[in-house]
Amino acid sequence: MPQTADGSSRPIPKGPLILVIDDEPGIVDMLSIVFEKEGYRIARGRSCTEGLQLVERLSPDLILTDLRMPDGSGFDVLHASRQKSPGVPVVMITAYTSTKTAIDALKAGAYDYISKPFDVDELLHVVGKALEKKRLAEENVVLRQKVETAPGALVGVSRKMRTVFDLISRIGRTTSTVLITGESGTGKELVARAIHKNSPRTAKPFISINCGAMPETLLESELFGYERGAFTGAVKDKKGLFQEAEGGTVFLDEIGEMSVTMQVKLLRALQERVVRRVGGSQELPIDVRIICATNKDLAKKVAENTFREDLYYRINVIPLPIPPLRERREDIPYLVSHFLKKVSTEQGIPSRRITTEAMRLLENHPWPGNVRELENLIERTVALEPSEIITSASLPEGFLHPAGVSLQASTEFDLPPEGIDLEAYLEWIGKRLMQQALERTGGVQTRAAELLRMTERSFRYYAKKYGLRKEEEEIYDELAGMPLDEH
Repeated sequence: MPQTADGSSRPIPKGPLILVIDDEPGIVDMLSIVFEKEGYRIARGRSCTEGLQLVERLSPDLILTDLRMPDGSGFDVLHASRQKSPGVPVVMITAYTSTKTAIDALKAGAYDYISKPFDVDELLHVVGKALEKKRLAEENVVLRQKVETAPGALVGVSRKMRTVFDLISRIGRTTSTVLITGESGTGKELVARAIHKNSPRTAKPFISINCGAMPETLLESELFGYERGAFTGAVKDKKGLFQEAEGGTVFLDEIGEMSVTMQVKLLRALQERVVRRVGGSQELPIDVRIICATNKDLAKKVAENTFREDLYYRINVIPLPIPPLRERREDIPYLVSHFLKKVSTEQGIPSRRITTEAMRLLENHPWPGNVRELENLIERTVALEPSEIITSASLPEGFLHPAGVSLQASTEFDLPPEGIDLEAYLEWIGKRLMQQALERTGGVQTRAAELLRMTERSFRYYAKKYGLRKEEEEIYDELAGMPLDEH
């Protein structure tokens, strides 16, 4: 039976392949033993050169590399891996730790950054999370191929979203009426468009209308059309949306806001498949698929006699609930990545990255506004953050102290019931105190550093990290040759 790195005989693992690269043989052997015990397969590179050769020859599921080696660096390994297999996560390990180096690694595409001496349990957790993210991303590619939507329209790898994707694929092949339910901001119209694109009607129009955004008379004329002279301003005949979408799909958003009178007229159109224009007497046949959406409890509205029971059963042929973002938190990293790329492209700037601490804060947020709130936050953060890396200090204060803790609080600090991200909170405090020091000293960094009992070099480093420095000051540092990664 083959022997492992520690000389013992045990079956060769059949799990994911991890490439370990380090110029210290003891580190390579130790990591090999640790990971093989967890069921991983191990490939060993005992120098940067050997590691680069293995990157080209093998197809590892994850790369664990030392940062500094005599014949190269972990950045060389990272760049080679990104060129060959961009989806393979790379974790950096080094004894030469600094915040600047960590940010540089993240900017270059590393998944995470571990400092020596490292905790084995922490390393196993980081590796396991990276491999799980890679697996889910690969599954998401397959799922997204089943749901042919506009690029980037639907993002999710969670079990609940995979169920939604599967339903979209199956519903698209039918002609049944669909009722999409979910809170505001969950993406109900995106789901409706995905159903249309997965249907035989995809070449025909998809027309959307918000039933709660217009008064009853205007909604009727928009849906059914009107005859010339039907009312003041009706100077010619006009087709309604049902006719405009002939052969396609009509999406009735927020149908729960529709008046009872309009509900009666809509029910007849759905049952008889005909419409009568406002001011007209002729019934015109229609061929459209109806998809409705609401953030209301229609069953409750039926019980309260504010929504017709017969219409409810007519539109609720296939119910499709969309989960709120707080119930699919595992999708948040993928949504954040998608929105960062989208916003960066729209603004014509380099794609932004986000630190592990900041991502953890986003994952723990309740998101009452769901995906729409997350997208708006990313857009605002990218616009205001001068650095290419979004840190926890880049986020609004509410993310850092959810229980309302502030710098003006008493010296007695009570830990919130839901806990707190200590590292992120301390970073937030540091940034705010530096801002106050600069305001108090009129922007003079030397005096601000003295107020905070910091060296000027350390103050300049953190000022750059938090985006508190002016461009001319950064140019001055470059001319002076100041090594900003030393603090």
